[in-house]
Formats: sequence, C-alpha cells, structure tokens
Amino acid sequence: MLAFTFPGQGSQRPGMGRPWADHESWELVAEASEVAERDVARLLLDADAEELRDTRNAQLTTYVSSLMVLDAVERLGIEPSFCAGHSLGEYTALTATGALGFDEGVRLVCERADAMHQAGTDNPGTMAAVLGLDDEQVEVACRRADADVWVANFNAPGQVVIAGSKEGVVAAGAVAKELGAKKVMSLPVSGAFHTPFMTPARDRLRKAIAEANPRDTEVPVISNVDALPHDDGERWSSLLSAQLSSPVRWKHCLLTMEELGVHDFVELGPGGVLTGMAKRTVDGARTISVATPEELDKLIEWVNAGAPLVATQHEGEHLFAIERLVVSPAAGLFTPIGGIKDGDHIDVGTVLGQVGDAEVRSPFAGIVQSYIAVDGERVTLRQPIAWLRTV
Repeated sequence: MLAFTFPGQGSQRPGMGRPWADHESWELVAEASEVAERDVARLLLDADAEELRDTRNAQLTTYVSSLMVLDAVERLGIEPSFCAGHSLGEYTALTATGALGFDEGVRLVCERADAMHQAGTDNPGTMAAVLGLDDEQVEVACRRADADVWVANFNAPGQVVIAGSKEGVVAAGAVAKELGAKKVMSLPVSGAFHTPFMTPARDRLRKAIAEANPRDTEVPVISNVDALPHDDGERWSSLLSAQLSSPVRWKHCLLTMEELGVHDFVELGPGGVLTGMAKRTVDGARTISVATPEELDKLIEWVNAGAPLVATQHEGEHLFAIERLVVSPAAGLFTPIGGIKDGDHIDVGTVLGQVGDAEVRSPFAGIVQSYIAVDGERVTLRQPIAWLRTV
C-alpha cells in the first residue's frame, strides 16, 4: 500500500516555488492568492528565510507548495491508500482527499496561522528537539522541570520535540541531558505549538472549522491527535480543534499505517523531513520525497520498481496486483491516441490520449488490456482512462 504524507511548518525554504513557476500546477498559486488576498507567488519566489519564518507565511506557503506537488503527481495517475500530514500538513492531507475544498483549505490555513501567531505573541514560548532519548524519558524530563513545558511532537524513535515557556524548555532540556539525551536543539519558531499555550488559537479556530464543514472521504486520513484513520467528515471538526494544543503523534501515525499494510511512503512538498522519520520508524519502509518537477520522473521509476500498489476498485471489480489503472490528469473531453490497441506493450510515459490540452501519460509500463474511456467522452479528474497488465 502507498501513503502520501505532507510536511508541516518548518519545511519552507526561500525560492521553493521557482522550479514550479513554468509548470501547469503553478495555476494553484494564483487561486490561493485570490482566496488569501496575499501575494503567494512573491512569497514562493522572492521571500527570504526571515520572512518565511513568520508563522502566517510559513503555513500558507508550505500548504500551497505541497498541493502544487500533489496536483502534479495526480496528473501522473498515482493515488494513495492513506494520507497523513504533520501538524499543518494534516490540512493538506484533508484537502488532498477532498474533505476540504482548496478554497476552504486556504482560508482555514490562513485563519489557523494568524490565530497561532497571535497566541504566540500574547503568550511567548519556544520549542526544542530532544534527540536520543525514549519518549517516556522525555515526558519525565518535562515533569521534573516543574514548569510550563510539554511534549509537542512524537516524531520518530529518539526524536521528540518539547515546547513551552523559554525557561521551561531550558529546564526540561537540562533534565533530558541528565537522563541521557544525545542533544537538545532549539528550534526557530515563534510559539509553543501543540501545547496549552495555543488554547486561545484553538478557541478562535473552532468557528472557522465548523464553517468549512469537512466532508466524508474515500481515502482515510490518519489523525495527529489519536493516530487513527478517519474518513468521517464530522469527526474532523473536533480533531482539528484538539490538534492545536495536543501533541502531534507522528511516530504513532506511521506505526498505524504500518499496521494497515503501508510500507511505501511518498512525501509531497518542500523538504524531506518526513521521509527520514518514516525510515527511522517503519522497518523496511520504502520512501521518496517529491519537491520539484524534476523529481516526478524519479517517482514514476520508484513506483514501478516497488511492491504492487493496493488493488484499485472500478465499477465493483478488483484489479489485481499485477494490473494498473491509468487515470485522467484533468477534466474535459477525452481523445485517444491512434495506433495504440489492446495487447500493445507500452513504456512509462507513453501518451495514451488527451483530455482537453492535457496529455494522458501512463506512469506504468505494461500491456494495454483496454481503454475504459471512449473517444469524445467527457471525463472528470482521476477518472479511469485505460488499464494495463504489468510485465
């Protein structure tokens, strides 16, 4: 099985939009700018590290960047069995699965970022990564500090983030070193995220989440709060609200996906932090991160080289593990390419037809079994076009 994972705040970097400026997925930036009433293109192209460090800029740009990558990957016809996102990335995951519309997601992310920024201003705090110490011992360090400090992220074995008042984080870090931590590293953030310090932001966000009214999804999203898969839209109102002041149980999310049969993890968006966490947490995990258009070809090769994807349903029938669906990269009228017929062997990247101006390229190599869409049919995004049997 395949999972898409989406990074959170801290993965942003100057110029991360430049590789995408001439790509068709860049159209999302204009849409995000209109909804957010912000110049997202300028932030993605020209903002320096200091400007991007602002929570309001970091969250919006990371969210939009990750969805640009997702849009490009969906055009290849690659789909996940599960999605998950780290902190902010959970909003990206919900947008990826359709629980949130793109416009709704942009508005929610802007409201969340502004609320967290204000909470951090009113109640200053900081965060630090504790490396080389068990989860339980890090929690002990926070209790022994006898101050406002808590575990904020369970990221991976031996990698835990603490947060709270500056004095509390320093005190807990000192105790953690006494208990055997290899390193305690301060993080360049503007608040104590995922702690009680964010309670004012949580109260403010509840209304915005309720207005977005998350929908049910076919692809489950693993929640940061309880590390369980959810496809019921109603549950996300409380889960997203709780997430702001609860620890991110990312390690537990990864272990849940492993229990569900996931061993292939694709990180979509800037950075590659989640890829490292998956390797540390899941035995035998196959991982890849995609942040630029140039890495899309590597993703196709990676998918083809790996274990079969989860069986995909179409009209009630299962395609077996040696079979693959090629899906539409866009909505519009489908026109097949002449000369390709049932039984032909095709390579990765072979053009099977066009939907409007978009080419339908196969992300797989194999033998064409049949076209599912017919000439002149109006298809929707990700509607099956053809199916193959791999060799």
